[in-house]
Formats: sequence, structure tokens, C-alpha cells
Amino acid sequence: MSRKDAFLLRMLVFVPLALLFRQLGLPPLVVFATAGLAIIPLAAWIANFTEAIANKIGSFLGGLLNVTFGNVTEIVVSIVALQAGMVEVVKASLVGSIIANLLLGLGFAFILDGLSFKRLDFQHNIKRTTVARINSGSLNLAVVFILMPVALKFTTSSSHQLANANHFSLVASVLLLGFYAMMLFFSMKTHRYMYELEEDAEPESYGSEATGQKYDLWIHVGLLLGFTVALLFVSEVLVDSLQEAVSSLGLTSLFTGVMLLPIFGSAVEIITCGMCAAKQKIDLSISIALGSSLQIAMFVAPALVLLGQAMGQPMNLAFDTFAVLAVGVAVLMTNSVSTDGKSNWLEGVLLLMTYTMLLTAFYLHD
Repeated sequence: MSRKDAFLLRMLVFVPLALLFRQLGLPPLVVFATAGLAIIPLAAWIANFTEAIANKIGSFLGGLLNVTFGNVTEIVVSIVALQAGMVEVVKASLVGSIIANLLLGLGFAFILDGLSFKRLDFQHNIKRTTVARINSGSLNLAVVFILMPVALKFTTSSSHQLANANHFSLVASVLLLGFYAMMLFFSMKTHRYMYELEEDAEPESYGSEATGQKYDLWIHVGLLLGFTVALLFVSEVLVDSLQEAVSSLGLTSLFTGVMLLPIFGSAVEIITCGMCAAKQKIDLSISIALGSSLQIAMFVAPALVLLGQAMGQPMNLAFDTFAVLAVGVAVLMTNSVSTDGKSNWLEGVLLLMTYTMLLTAFYLHD
């Protein structure tokens, strides 16, 4: 077992503590913080088990499994919050996850690798350039889709704004899911060679054959489902304590959704980006950060729109105007430093400075 896995195993103590603290009626802020810390190791172990299973069942089925569980933390927390009627918090947290992955994940990656090397070349040839261009275009497409409801809001009569946003969101969700399916087919079938990284992924996690233990697929499937169920219970604790905890801190729901909740849900991706970059695996860091952001924008968000309709908790893609502006800034800054194939630690600082600027703006936003 690696040192990282041992640390994550010890962090699982927060899972029963979160459930216990809610039963004991401790202050909501304590319950909220404990549940947030409990989500981090659960998300990490779910990622470990997903990767282990994906490596055994083949690239295509493994890719579909990664799509399903790649952002399971955001999906589970969002579903629980939707059931509680916290639609605006859900939308804010989706925006926040995209921003955190792009600015924090890539920012830390560029700094950690850039401090050791004068120049960072993460696109070695034409296929890397093509992949970068596709990712950049896909991020731009996601921004266009979330800009349209804002445009409708300011260019249509007030009596039709909600209906127009809902109708547009249903059509846009189907289009986004369709495009994401085509992206998967492109990356896993027709142009798979373009996405094959020379760097190996992180060392296999606890329970793998690399540790000398016999691999058992069904044990990993059981563990994956078990940890997902545990994540569901912890997410309920987090959501139940959210509003009172936020009120006690004097924070707005927008700041909480965009800047606070995503730290728990995206912590694993951000840490993994940094660890990969520190080991000179910058291509892998880029893939994780951009892949996670695209998955949230083109799979999680539209899926939640359709699911919200089925649950009787209608949700649309009409995000807060200020949040849409923040996503546009994050995508603009990310594309400006990630498409030329060269970077350094100062560009990492640039991304972190952008995140700090947005953090401050959301804190001051009424």
C-alpha cells in the first residue's frame, strides 16, 4: 500500500464521525466540515477502484465506467441537493467544479513541474496539438451553451424568461450529451491513438496485482458500490447541514456553491494533477484537469437537467450571470496557457492568481 493510500485510509475515519455528529446534533458548521472531509477519501477510493476495474475490463468498457464514476462525487452531491430543492446551489457547484479543475488543478501542476524545469513541453507532436485544439474548442462550446440562457434572459420579455430557459436547457442538454458521446467515440475508437499518453498513470492502488495480491474483479466492484453508497449517506449529511452552516459563517449561497463545495468534490483531481506534474507527467495532469471539466460541463450538467425533470425538481442551464462570467474567464485563461504546448511556473501562478481574483469577487458578491 502506498503512502498516499495509507493516508486516505486513515481519512475514512471522518465518514462515521460525520454520521455520528449529525445524530448527536452538533453545530451544523462542525457537521458540514466533517462531512466535507469525509467526501475526499471516499472520492479518492472510488477513483482507485474505478481505475482498477477499468484496467481489467478493456478500454471501451473501462472508458464508459470512467465516464460513469469519473465525477461521481459531484453527481451524488448534486442529486441529493436537487432532492432537497437546492437547485441554485447545484448549478453554482457545477460552475465551481469547472473553475477549480481548470485554475487550481492546472495552476498547481504548472507550478510544481515548472519549478523544476525551465520549460514545460506537454505537447510533443502534432497529435498533442490536435487534442489540445479539440479540448479548447469543446470548452468554448460549453461556454457558448451556458451563455445562451443569459442572452435569452436579457433579450426576451420577463413573462417568457423561465419558459424559454427551460425549453432551451432541455434541447441543449440533449445536444451536449450527444456531443459528449461523440467525443468518447472519437477518443476511444476512431482516434484513440491521439489520446494515448507516453506517461504511465499513477502507481496502481491498494489491492492491485502490483502489491503482490491476487486481483479479484468482483471484490473491487463490491467495494466500488459500497463506497458509492457511503458517499450517498455522507452527501446527505453535507447537504442537510449546508444552509445552517453557511448562515453561521455569513456566506452567500453563490459563494458556497461556486467556491466552497467544489473544494471537497474536486480535491482528488486537484491533488492528482499536482502529484502527476511533480513526477514530470504533465500530459496526464492536463488530461485529468480538462477531462474532468469537460465531463462536468457536457455530461453531468445536462444529465442533471434531464434528471431534475424526472424528479420533479426542474433545473435549467440558466446559471447566475456572474458565475457564467467566471467560467468564461477560467476557460479564456486556461486556453491562453494550454494550447501552445509550452508553459512554466509563472503561468501556473497566473492561473492561481485568476482563481484568487474570482474567489475574492464571489466573496464580495451580494
